[in-house]
Amino acid sequence: MAGCRELTWDGLLNGRDLGGLPVRGGRVRWGAVVRSGNPVFLSADGWAGLWGHGVRTVVDLTDSGEDGPDRAERPAGLTTLRLPLDDHDDTEFWGRWGGPLSCTPLYYPAFVDRFPRRIAEVVGAVATAAPGGVLVHCGSGRDRAGLIVLVLLGLLGASAEVIAADHALSHEPLGAFHAVQGRADDAPEIERLLTAHGTSTPQVVRSITSRDLAAHLRAAGLARQDLAALRGRMLSRSHPEAPARSVDTPFLYG
Repeated sequence: MAGCRELTWDGLLNGRDLGGLPVRGGRVRWGAVVRSGNPVFLSADGWAGLWGHGVRTVVDLTDSGEDGPDRAERPAGLTTLRLPLDDHDDTEFWGRWGGPLSCTPLYYPAFVDRFPRRIAEVVGAVATAAPGGVLVHCGSGRDRAGLIVLVLLGLLGASAEVIAADHALSHEPLGAFHAVQGRADDAPEIERLLTAHGTSTPQVVRSITSRDLAAHLRAAGLARQDLAALRGRMLSRSHPEAPARSVDTPFLYG
């Protein structure tokens, strides 16, 4: 599934375009939303690659102080929105779902129930971003970014299998990254924890997408017009294959 969806800008960890994924009524538009780990490690060439891909807005889900300074200067026209996803003041929640569980999809359903306003804020930011592509990132590009991508794709009517398969694509690049750092690949432990809880990633995803996500987020403050704007930004009813494009010719989507 990865194919040309993989983004290899210099210094980028676990980056891919959501373009081409099947959703209700069509496929995700190429260049509309991309996901990754923290882009602070991008070189000047890496930022040029991001800009050339058409990205004009970065939605940062990390906490303040979680990362250091940018390795190279960001393009002058790039907008960065810092919207920390996690509420660490909620010690009751993280006492139950923190530690190793926070690196698995197991905490996703409880998070969607507990923090719909935070999710709605991020979804609204993606939907109403200025024309151009949107990069959504956390630290590694898997857990927090994975939850937001799950919600975005769920709102577009993607199947649980499609969402889970995209989520699983993060394991290989993160395994390689951990190996360079002398750390063990955590993918087997994630699978063990899911199995121990009698579930799987597709089942976890389905428990979220089988509900009326749109109504849940509207009740938390997401405007109805933002849902329409999200579909307008992300949905393509044609061109299922990745478009050939030069980094000098960005695709700008409103």
